[in-house]
Amino acid sequence: MANYRVISPATVTISERAAVGKGAVVFPNNALLGESRVGAGAVLYPNNILEDAEADAGCELTASVLRGARVGENSRIGPFAHLRPGAVVGKNCRIGNFVEIKNANIGDGTKIGHLTYVGDADVGKDCNIGCGVIFCNYDGVSKHRTVVGDRCFIGSNVNLIAPVTLGEGCFIAAGTTVTEDVPAGAFLIGRVRQERKSRRREEE
Repeated sequence: MANYRVISPATVTISERAAVGKGAVVFPNNALLGESRVGAGAVLYPNNILEDAEADAGCELTASVLRGARVGENSRIGPFAHLRPGAVVGKNCRIGNFVEIKNANIGDGTKIGHLTYVGDADVGKDCNIGCGVIFCNYDGVSKHRTVVGDRCFIGSNVNLIAPVTLGEGCFIAAGTTVTEDVPAGAFLIGRVRQERKSRRREEE
């Protein structure tokens, strides 16, 4: 007898090669394909697809796709996250809606809330990555890697042009495009200066 709970078994697919840990709960419309692994006490809310993916103990997944990816203990994924092959998410992380991660390592405690692409990167522990951040890994010919140190804050709508390295404790202001390495503890801002002009035409 299974030592985990499946709600609405008719809507759930679990591969013969998959494994589900003790006390886990699988809600309707989940698919565990290939050699997927779900840890003890994990909760798969509706509409996830796991293919050769791992979600460790205590994870919570909602309406997300994980293929060839691994998620550490007590991390929360989704809704609508996409973890592609080579994505490794640490413990106690938060990966939110419309976040895509590919061939990247995400350190413990890091939060990536929404609308962000992280490709070919190593992100440290306890970082905060804002909305609309893009790890620009492809130059049209080759893929390049981005390294982000521990405890970095990356504001919304930041572009990180790889290859580039951000030292520990950096603060990258919203709207900045980063093209060169940033030393530890630095504050970086790279916006166009705001100008205010009248909408009325000047009289001749």
